[in-house]
Amino acid sequence: MKLQRLDHFGIEVTDLARAERFYTEVLGLAIVAHLGHQTLLQCGDQNLALFQVTREALSLARRRNRIEHPLGRGHHAFRVSRPDFDSARDRLTRAGVECASPIDWGDHDCLYFLDPDGNLLEVVSYR
Repeated sequence: MKLQRLDHFGIEVTDLARAERFYTEVLGLAIVAHLGHQTLLQCGDQNLALFQVTREALSLARRRNRIEHPLGRGHHAFRVSRPDFDSARDRLTRAGVECASPIDWGDHDCLYFLDPDGNLLEVVSYR
């Protein structure tokens, strides 16, 4: 078997409507389809599936409200343009989203933040 590419990735959420608003209004993704307790969003040439779960199903680590040691944690990285990266922290802060300090990796920069359900996300821009 040879994997061709990532078709979609999934994120568990406790409030599907709230998650849809966050991913469409704050991050700019578009809704492709509603599939029962799942929403499929377009993210560039890939898709993101939001799966509704009960709050009890999420672990305590996923529900914490602060970003601590984001490196090494499982996360989903979204590639963005340099202008979008430069404005990301202000945009997220205005939306009430806590961000870690941007990290300069030499050939790219990244910014980590949590969605409303504690999923660790990253925006990355390459030079």
